[in-house]
Amino acid sequence: MNTSMSDAFSQVTAWENLLDAYRKAALGKRGRESTARFEHQLADRLLALQDELRQFRYRPGAYHHFQIHDPKQRLISAAPFRDRVVHHALCNVIEPRFENRFIFDSYANRLGKGTHRAVARLQHFARRYRYVLRLDIVKHFPSIDHAILRHILAQVIPEDDMLWLVDKILESGAGVLSDEYTMVWFPGDDLFAALRPRGLPIGNLTSQFWSNCYLDPVDHFVKRELRCAAYLRYVDDFALFSGSK
Repeated sequence: MNTSMSDAFSQVTAWENLLDAYRKAALGKRGRESTARFEHQLADRLLALQDELRQFRYRPGAYHHFQIHDPKQRLISAAPFRDRVVHHALCNVIEPRFENRFIFDSYANRLGKGTHRAVARLQHFARRYRYVLRLDIVKHFPSIDHAILRHILAQVIPEDDMLWLVDKILESGAGVLSDEYTMVWFPGDDLFAALRPRGLPIGNLTSQFWSNCYLDPVDHFVKRELRCAAYLRYVDDFALFSGSK
């Protein structure tokens, strides 16, 4: 690893960005023990984190796992608070790059979008078209292929030090959802496909954001190749509208 930092990585590790990342990570969680521990001697902890990142010594901690029902059962993997600060610091810098590439009608985990606007758009299309094809992806987060995801990310994140941090976060979540995924074979897969790391921890900010990056090529395929003008996606739920079956 070249120890000189790119401009982008300097932005990630800048004091102002780390402080902003802490505030975002703490939003709505100020009463939790993990947040309070980090908040104690906050400046020292942020400076230590900054030093680890700039010296390329940063290593993510272990996840805390628990089940929720919303309404279907999901395994949530919560990263330590300091790692969530790093996730926000990274996303602060890379999100604008991808935002310019996303289609208008992708609604999850994007500023100015969200559930309510997705529902409003769905109702708008439903009034205009007779038919809708509703789809979702089976075991979306457990099935995300790290090699494919990293290739997509590297097309927009060329900096080696930025990709080093991406890799650290990706590696930290490898295997956390392995029990949730049964291998599905696709044309072109070789015998080693089953050995490729898969799965993003449900609960990470980076997982939510990278999910959009991962499915962005699908969005453009539907819009450009299938020429479906009335289409929207929320996480892994899709709706394609048309006047004919």
